[in-house]
Amino acid sequence: MNPDDKALFLDAMEDVKPLKACSGETHWNKSRTLRPRQHLDALQLDNFLTTGYLDIIPPGEPLAFKREGVQTGVLDKLRQGKYPRQANLNLLRQPVEQCRQQLYAFILQAKRDGLRNLLIIHGRGREVESHANIVRSYVARWLTEFDDVQAYCSAQPHHGGTGACYVALRKSAQAKLDNRERHAARRAQ
Repeated sequence: MNPDDKALFLDAMEDVKPLKACSGETHWNKSRTLRPRQHLDALQLDNFLTTGYLDIIPPGEPLAFKREGVQTGVLDKLRQGKYPRQANLNLLRQPVEQCRQQLYAFILQAKRDGLRNLLIIHGRGREVESHANIVRSYVARWLTEFDDVQAYCSAQPHHGGTGACYVALRKSAQAKLDNRERHAARRAQ
């Protein structure tokens, strides 16, 4: 790399903050961790995520999905990154089958832990047929196969842009109960 290229690169990257240990790892905020490996291996037997024919999503097209009954305002707020991300999954530079297994285990663990808002970093290739764009297209399909995924959309640029997506999970029964109690206490005041 010549000195001019290095200077241009350093100028362009001036305000970028590095991600901490992001290669193929799952990050849970509030010190959450995945189950021990032997439990995850047993979960893979039930993995229902499909790997057949795939409609590839063009690299520049943002991801967006919401289930029927989910308010548009929820998707808008998700798209703006206004919900706190409770856990992250990084699928960069991994084989499709490994991404499938990790996403399956990640969503199940998030559901068990009562999490609602996730960030999945899947990457985005420049070419339609690039590996990163194939993983991105599979992630878009797989997320719709989970009944607990209420909505997802491409992330804000500072969280990965079209190379990542925010995911909103269905509220657990406990979270619904907590919400009712909180609102009832507020009305009683």
